[in-house]
Amino acid sequence: MLAIGLTGGIGSGKSTVANFFADLGIIIIDTDIIARHVVQSGTVALKKIVDHFGNEILNKDHTLDRNKLAGKVFNNPEEKKWLEKLLHPLIREEVVNAKKRVTSPYCVVVIPLLVETLPNPDIDRILVVEAPQSLQISRVQHRDQRSESEICAIIESQATTDERLAVADDVLMNEGSLEKLRADVNELHKKYLSLSGTSQA
Repeated sequence: MLAIGLTGGIGSGKSTVANFFADLGIIIIDTDIIARHVVQSGTVALKKIVDHFGNEILNKDHTLDRNKLAGKVFNNPEEKKWLEKLLHPLIREEVVNAKKRVTSPYCVVVIPLLVETLPNPDIDRILVVEAPQSLQISRVQHRDQRSESEICAIIESQATTDERLAVADDVLMNEGSLEKLRADVNELHKKYLSLSGTSQA
């Protein structure tokens, strides 16, 4: 099973690209969704997180407040390392299981922090989505209502453009129209079908 690791900075357009691949019938494995799943109410992981950080990282309904948790680890490397050590093996196990269920010729695994967590044995190729920082900021402001300083801090905490491009097998520049981006995805789709040994339908 050919697995494409889709990554990129915040606001680069990863979700849009993933949706375009999904429109082509390709199975998407989204590690953000998996990360939410492994810390649902009643999970061992959530209990360990609460034991470590305290009840203040819970919402009133006893679900995890992801924003509060992010605030605890954002500028604290030791706490971030502790959380990653807990969650990354659980997320990887879910990815492996999801890959076994894939019915499309290849799959796309969305991993926002792929470059920061390499090597990744579950990925065969790395597809990087890039966009100018000004576009990243405006997209995230529109989507999340975050301040520009917050978004810039997140961008600074992530891998740089050069770091992502250095490990990329394929690159999508998302700075034009959605039609252009979809056309670029369609071309990559043909390439991935060929790499997976499947001819274009």
